[in-house]
Amino acid sequence: MVMTPDRIKKAQQTLAKYKEGKAALENRLIEEEQWYKLRHWEYLRRRKEKNAGAPEPTSAWLFDSIAQKHADAMDNFPIPAVLPREESDQESARLLSDVLPVVLERTDFEQVYNDNWWEKLKHGTAVYGVFWDSDEENGLGDVVVRDIDLLNIFWEPGKRDIQKSRNLFITSLVDKDLLLEQYPKARGSMDAQVITLSEYVHDENIDTTDKALVVDWYYKVKSPTGKTILHYCKFVGDTVLEATEDDPEFRESGLYDHGRYPVEFDVLFPDKDSPAGFGYIAIAKDPQLYIDKLSGAVLQNAVMCAKPRFFKSAQTGVNMDQFKDWNQDIVDVEGSGLDETRIRQIEVQQVPGNVLDVLQMKINELKETTANRDYNSGGTTSGVTAAAAIAALQEAGNKTSRDSISGSYRTYKKIDSMVVELMRQFYDVERSFRIVGPNGEQTFERFSNKSIRDQELPPAVPGAENMEGYVPMFRRPIFDYDIKAQKRSPFSQMAQNEMAKEFYQMGFFNPERAQESLSALQMMEFDGRDQMVRQIQQGQTLLNLLQQANMELNVLRSALGVRDGMPTGGTAGGSLPTGGGQTIGGAAKAAQTAHGADTTPYGKVLMDRSRPDMSRSSGVAVK
Repeated sequence: MVMTPDRIKKAQQTLAKYKEGKAALENRLIEEEQWYKLRHWEYLRRRKEKNAGAPEPTSAWLFDSIAQKHADAMDNFPIPAVLPREESDQESARLLSDVLPVVLERTDFEQVYNDNWWEKLKHGTAVYGVFWDSDEENGLGDVVVRDIDLLNIFWEPGKRDIQKSRNLFITSLVDKDLLLEQYPKARGSMDAQVITLSEYVHDENIDTTDKALVVDWYYKVKSPTGKTILHYCKFVGDTVLEATEDDPEFRESGLYDHGRYPVEFDVLFPDKDSPAGFGYIAIAKDPQLYIDKLSGAVLQNAVMCAKPRFFKSAQTGVNMDQFKDWNQDIVDVEGSGLDETRIRQIEVQQVPGNVLDVLQMKINELKETTANRDYNSGGTTSGVTAAAAIAALQEAGNKTSRDSISGSYRTYKKIDSMVVELMRQFYDVERSFRIVGPNGEQTFERFSNKSIRDQELPPAVPGAENMEGYVPMFRRPIFDYDIKAQKRSPFSQMAQNEMAKEFYQMGFFNPERAQESLSALQMMEFDGRDQMVRQIQQGQTLLNLLQQANMELNVLRSALGVRDGMPTGGTAGGSLPTGGGQTIGGAAKAAQTAHGADTTPYGKVLMDRSRPDMSRSSGVAVK
């Protein structure tokens, strides 16, 4: 089907409808960004929630909670391990386990992961885009992973799973001159405003008059065989810049073979019937608001107490200019005198203690609701000073962080799967990758999609491929993904070290107690348990081999009449007789003779030939 102007017009109407359904979310995002930047008083002014002249303190309790959660996330940056589902795919899985982290590193995924975690914590939603960029690697093309702003992506309202949306739109503002260089046919359509994008409140003035709104439109259709096909259209105004349905190469297969929208949503706290969620600002901005209001009242009271004011009677006759000038030692007074009835200081009551208690209560409430207790950030309470105790408290209090990180790992698995599918589709040319091992050693691997693309199966009946109407069957290698943390916080490392020392003190690494240790480890669950089990089993195996070698050595010593490294009955400086009065050479000769008694005739001939003939001359002249 050709991409006609009527279809573009209908797509524009759909985009406008999607944006209207997302209006409340966009308003919340803009407001939360102000809270994150400690600019919430500007927002409160617009709502007329501020008294004129009152202090505007901006405590960063909420910001600190978000920063601590972000640090936890980056301490557990994920690395993938690719697992095969069939034995024949083990080598491909091993190569992918080495190559996949390198591909993600080339696309600067750690920076994308860092930026998206801020979005997840602030707004509750991070959006990853996984695309194939044909301009990467000097035109060879490669996978790119990008973060997408929630203000620039639009989906069908009411769909919690983004893959079930009928259409997906991703918008961007592009410089008009750069757009004309790449797409000359865009001239005349760049000033058309399909929609007006919402904008954050910026400190700098951002001019968008020389930019054009470009729309990437993704939509799914069903093929005659029932397969889901993903199509793509890029347009500006009413002009189509690219369309897979107009390209013979992609008309039947679509843009990507995996048939999925190239985006993944990572949600912190899910919202009903929406792929987007909400974050810590949404649940903690109310305690933060009252913390700042109460702090403002306390500060205002302190200023009032520090600056005295007075009541003055009209008949006092005090020279007010001299009274207000603190450099004047004497103030003139007219009349018959001055007492407390004519001028009196305005007494300001200090903030009651219950107000300070409420302020502290609100601070504690924010800490609890965001799970940002003191020991999570390295502090101590109730006299806890031992490193092991702090580590134990931190591990126990990090449940919410581990839960949100686990959610990101689930999204990361989907990202890895999408990256592998793009490699399966586009890695036709073999590429070289430098792999750095755990100990810093470097190896070079060559990889292409030859081993992971669809593979034709042999016919069930020999010769069936030559029969009329034969349809070949294909097998696609499928992989699973195991995600682990690349880094760990110092407290987690300390806890692991303490646990290792306890295992050592209890004798878990003693090979003689290997069976007991393995029985105990089977009932335990901790990170690195499998590696510890393998090490104990290796120690047990080495002990068994050593014991067997000692037994064989003792048997040999008994045969030679040697005990404890010395011949039986041996004397220093003399001959080395055996227990029966024989020398070691005699014992060895007797052993050979006894062994030769059972030798075959052919063997006896070989033995006779191997004996040296001492009667023959060595060929050296003796004078």
